[in-house]
Amino acid sequence: MIFAGSIRKESFHRKLALLAAGSLREAGLDVTWADLRDFPMPFYDGDMEAESGLPERAKAFKELVRDHDALVIASPEYNGSYSALPKNSIDWISRPEAGEEPLAVLRGKKAALLSTSPGSGGGQRGLRHLRELLEMVGVSVLPLQVTVPKATRAFDAEGRLLRPADIEAVNGLAAQVAESLTANGVAA
Repeated sequence: MIFAGSIRKESFHRKLALLAAGSLREAGLDVTWADLRDFPMPFYDGDMEAESGLPERAKAFKELVRDHDALVIASPEYNGSYSALPKNSIDWISRPEAGEEPLAVLRGKKAALLSTSPGSGGGQRGLRHLRELLEMVGVSVLPLQVTVPKATRAFDAEGRLLRPADIEAVNGLAAQVAESLTANGVAA
């Protein structure tokens, strides 16, 4: 499953996630695109959860995550960290429901991370924080991550990457995901 941590239609992260989805398919994987715009959730609120449980869209996203062995996340960097959208989504789906162990939906999943940024760092500071969060909730984050610097010059008008090194990095990430899942006995 792949999603972007930004819901803006022309988001660089949406473009990067869609490119990665194509590379994952080329690597032989079945890929589900999850647009977080389709899963609107209020900010996590423990009182709301206590009164009415998980919101319906949070439950739907949680089930989508449950049905997949790996998450590929293209996350923006806002002020040196990841954006509130993926954090809030993870906060909601991490909550146990009746008869469920804490973090059950996330434990044992694999994750691969991508980012881009108009700056020269390509979003790597935000990915460091996102990696830490995912590992704390039981997700195994793959070592290779993709950062695409100078985003305003990295994509063409159709949303394709221009620089060969960036294309190679996305393809390498897809190969790493496929290898990781195959090594664990998951059919690609």
